[in-house]
Amino acid sequence: MASVDRVSRQSRVAKLPPRERILDAAEELFSREGIKAVGVQAIADRAETTKMALYRHFATKDALVEEWLRIVAADYTAAFDRLEDAHPDEPRAQILGLARFIADGLPGISHRGCPFINSVAELPDRTHPARRLIEAHKAGQVRRLTDLCARVGLPDPGEAAAEITFLLEGAQVSAQNGSIEHASERLMRIVEAVLDRRAIPGAAR
Repeated sequence: MASVDRVSRQSRVAKLPPRERILDAAEELFSREGIKAVGVQAIADRAETTKMALYRHFATKDALVEEWLRIVAADYTAAFDRLEDAHPDEPRAQILGLARFIADGLPGISHRGCPFINSVAELPDRTHPARRLIEAHKAGQVRRLTDLCARVGLPDPGEAAAEITFLLEGAQVSAQNGSIEHASERLMRIVEAVLDRRAIPGAAR
């Protein structure tokens, strides 16, 4: 099966323009081996191009890392957008849909890890462009989740959004380190419980 998958990937990637081949190779290698461990030459080799060609598209390795994470962030933003389109007047369904999106991704994270968590660990300098991108992306997600909690009618939407964010982020870390069994199912149950508990006036915060 693995060899079939490899052939399928090679056939698909071979048809991509050079810039997309480079990004595809970077995604695979950064996810599997980490940012620091992967050199530009390895990415160029995997993309079946040259370092000179890579630098024509990305001036530095940092620029390539930033663009890769921008694409990853766009995938999460697209999930929000799809849920908004599918449930325009159902903020609770959007929140649970987001939790389901994260829950469904946990098995993959258990093998390769969350790209944001892994990248933050490798980019301690908060002025690094890729690190700033991650922080801006996460802040935007919290704002969007806070708005959904407000639309649900929760008494303190900021606190509710923070609690749900802790759950979503914690589930990803737990899946990555293997500390919690049945993380996907538990995540869904707990997010629902948070929404139910916080919807009751006077409930403990």
